[in-house]
Amino acid sequence: MKKLIIAAALILAAFTMNSQELLVISSDLLKCDDSILVFTPKHCGHCGNETKEALPTLFLLHGWSGCYRNWADKSDLQQISDRFGFRIICPDGFYNSWYADNVDKEKMQWRSFFDQELYPQMVEKYNLDPEQTFITGLSMGGLGAINIFLDDISRFRAAGSMSGVLDIYHASPNLLDKELSQILGPYTPENPLYDANNPINNLDKVAGSGKLMVISCGYEDYYVKSTLDFSTKCREMKIPHIMLLSPGRHSWIYWDYALVEHLEFFKKILDGANLGY
Repeated sequence: MKKLIIAAALILAAFTMNSQELLVISSDLLKCDDSILVFTPKHCGHCGNETKEALPTLFLLHGWSGCYRNWADKSDLQQISDRFGFRIICPDGFYNSWYADNVDKEKMQWRSFFDQELYPQMVEKYNLDPEQTFITGLSMGGLGAINIFLDDISRFRAAGSMSGVLDIYHASPNLLDKELSQILGPYTPENPLYDANNPINNLDKVAGSGKLMVISCGYEDYYVKSTLDFSTKCREMKIPHIMLLSPGRHSWIYWDYALVEHLEFFKKILDGANLGY
């Protein structure tokens, strides 16, 4: 396990700005460092290694061409953390990682990094409780969140996707041919890595578990077809999920709105509230 490096000067400044932390993990799996921005509810500004108090926690993944600061730059994550009482963890998925292991083992292995380094170190640092841990993301991060959830559903209470690429074959031709091919290799029917990294193809991993997914998209978004097809497959397999469609495009105006929607459902799950089934 790689060493977790805490950017002390930045943390000191961040604590004066409402309990934000910047963590850095040096990783051989990534071939570089990963920066992780963490927001803790103000009422629990003291929570951390000192108290080991378990809090509801959300891993929040950014989209293609983004970075670890993407969500914080576009949404008031501190206010959202305070409102819902969730710790929010924003790792760097980099410009074009697709939260996957690169076919070239000498390049970034992001999914292995999450499994072997990021998640275990967050468990150790923040005493994460899988019954209070959730994951969601937008676009590329929606694909990543569902894939990571499906990899090992025991780590999470529920998962979500906002405008997610939930059927990798529905990605735009530019992304398939020029961007995803840099990670998974040539886009051909013979390449098994596309199916292996395609959320809609791997729903058997959650079938029968009773665990919920919250899938949302603006109905003017290119990826609404991916969302609808994913929901249809879930219904066919009797997998509980909530599909949320509303006016919106592939935009930060929509994602800022959708994040609150997801946390409202995640909070209801924690509270044992009536979800209609």
